[in-house]
Amino acid sequence: MFHEHPEYINQKSLLAEYRCLYAGGEEFRKNASSFLMRRQKEPLQVYGERLDRVFYENYIGSIIDWYAATLFRREPQIVVDGNSKAGRRYFSGLLDDCDTHGSNLTEFFRQQLISSLIYGKSYTLVDFPRVEQEIKTRADEEECGASHGYFQSFTPLDLINWSRDERGALEWIVLRTHRQYQKSAYDSAWIDETQWTYYDKTQFRIYRQNDLEKNPELISEGTHGLARLNRVPLFELNLSDGLWLMRKAAQIQIEHLNKSNALSWALTMGLFAMPVVYSDREFKQIIGESYYIQLGPDDKFGWTEPEGHVYQLASDNLQRLQQEIYRVCYLLTQAGGSLTSGVSQSGLSKQRDFAITQEVLRGLGDRVKDVMKTVLRTLESVRGDDLLIDVTGLDEFDVGDFSSELEDGERLLRLGIHSPTFQKQLQKKMALKYLSDIRPALKDKIIQEIEGFIE
Repeated sequence: MFHEHPEYINQKSLLAEYRCLYAGGEEFRKNASSFLMRRQKEPLQVYGERLDRVFYENYIGSIIDWYAATLFRREPQIVVDGNSKAGRRYFSGLLDDCDTHGSNLTEFFRQQLISSLIYGKSYTLVDFPRVEQEIKTRADEEECGASHGYFQSFTPLDLINWSRDERGALEWIVLRTHRQYQKSAYDSAWIDETQWTYYDKTQFRIYRQNDLEKNPELISEGTHGLARLNRVPLFELNLSDGLWLMRKAAQIQIEHLNKSNALSWALTMGLFAMPVVYSDREFKQIIGESYYIQLGPDDKFGWTEPEGHVYQLASDNLQRLQQEIYRVCYLLTQAGGSLTSGVSQSGLSKQRDFAITQEVLRGLGDRVKDVMKTVLRTLESVRGDDLLIDVTGLDEFDVGDFSSELEDGERLLRLGIHSPTFQKQLQKKMALKYLSDIRPALKDKIIQEIEGFIE
């Protein structure tokens, strides 16, 4: 239906491998032949048995999840300033359900960050409900929900083609998605369906094709919600090469997989010792647990067993590879082995060891906040609520951070700075930070009360 971009063609198999390395489990086992190397002249039967016994120690998947969980340990604070009650009500609801599937804004962007750590980038599509009724006023928009924009998440495996202008801005895109479904609960046949969605700066078109149709059909077209801004409604969370953790660790993780499986296979085979008969005459006797052998006066019998030196080298190499995975992901303090000791450390010492990781977390937090601000402010521009939106937070990674910040805030207030605006911003920041896990509607109410009280 649509052609694929050359960059997409070059990367799609690699990105699919990255997905397997992150997921692990049965998804990895089904694709193990892409990662477990076959030895030179290894019989297919032996290689097949090794594939059946493959196991995967998924360090990189745990590292990516750790970064996402640590960064979003406290929710980002969404600050909405303005007098539009309809706008405040909409954005309050958006924080609770931003994708029409019940995902709150924090969970949605946590998943976007995970996708970026795996694929290097992730995409957020801003869409609006399509309604049939005629809309004449803003009240009509609010009543039918036509102005209630929502988000959809996509990965680089979904974006198959695109074009950019000389400034790097998207001119048009093509998204491709797949799904399986049944016509009814009584129908045993499953239908495979592919959908292509085209967006440019003003228009969209959706095509669909399934097993029952020979050619794709156009099922929907029109003007998309961001047409008045003259931009493609897709926003990119792009990480630099240094922050793309999967690409930094993938080769080491694959090397660790092959070494660990080779060592496991050798140890297993070593448990089945092979008998050796030293004799000048022809030996034709059957050897087994239920048999006996007859030897001549000068014959000898024994068992082969490896000395184990290479096993120790392999074990040491595996430990080094494990530590290297953590090192390239800026997590030396969690690598274990010789890089970390069992000696207890002071809080200051731990903080120094954790300094590099904290800088990486702040870098990731800044990228996520930039995208969140852009998406939310774009939504506000389309709606025209005349609200000021800001995103703060994603810069605290220690439970003890809040107590020190609270002390700093108290000192600032005691300085007697005669600025109501300063006092409002400081109190709102502290309140939202301490009450980060309450409902967005309550947060908005607290902000309004602080602004009204100080004024």
